Amino acid sequence: MRPAIEVQGLGVRFRRNRRGRRSFKDLFSGASRRSRPGEFWALRDVTFTVQPGESIGVVGRNGQGKSTLLRLVAGVLLSDEGSVKVNGGVAPLIEITGGFVGDLTVRENVRLTAGLHGMSRDEVTRRYDGIIAFAELAGFEDTPYKHLSNGMKVRLAFSVVSQLDEPILLVDEVLAVGDKAFRDKCYTRIDELLAEGRTLFFVSHNERDLRRFCTRGLYLDKGALVLDAPITDVLDRYNADYNAR
Repeated sequence: MRPAIEVQGLGVRFRRNRRGRRSFKDLFSGASRRSRPGEFWALRDVTFTVQPGESIGVVGRNGQGKSTLLRLVAGVLLSDEGSVKVNGGVAPLIEITGGFVGDLTVRENVRLTAGLHGMSRDEVTRRYDGIIAFAELAGFEDTPYKHLSNGMKVRLAFSVVSQLDEPILLVDEVLAVGDKAFRDKCYTRIDELLAEGRTLFFVSHNERDLRRFCTRGLYLDKGALVLDAPITDVLDRYNADYNAR
């Protein structure tokens, strides 16, 4: 069986001062020569493999490359070094309210967003009532998306994306928003997806969530992968490092 995710020598570089520009000559020089003042590596030389059905939790302090790694796996960010290979489609619960159109209604946004993620028109129609019910938006279907509260927007986005049949689920802090009742619904839905054999790639600062959903952890620090081990070992190492700082 092919791995669900293969990451080899991955590196991505950002610039602190966005006003700086690279010269034409820089584009044809080696990677080391192209580095300029103000640039830094958000991730560097990261390598790991995820097997189908694994539940991976990505651990680290803010600014250590966790969400960057998730975006690279999702294919919304390109690397400067190395490679990411994803064998199968992804259901991305990252920046989940992105892609919704403010002037379109809830109904129109469900059909548009689900369609953009590859769901057929018939499938959208079949699942539409369930999406609205899960999001608790009955009665708001003809309301423009821009008039929804932030909580409503998150509920709608989670409801749509969690209905996708993709084998790989990418989750970035989405469970940190919304009220407790809705979080409990999200937990149950993720449990159902894992029971179906989906692969989970999960970024969170919530240790309880990481222990609940994940069996393996990746610990990132200063853009480097410092530990790939069972989630309990990774969290113990992270907590020890955090307390030692």
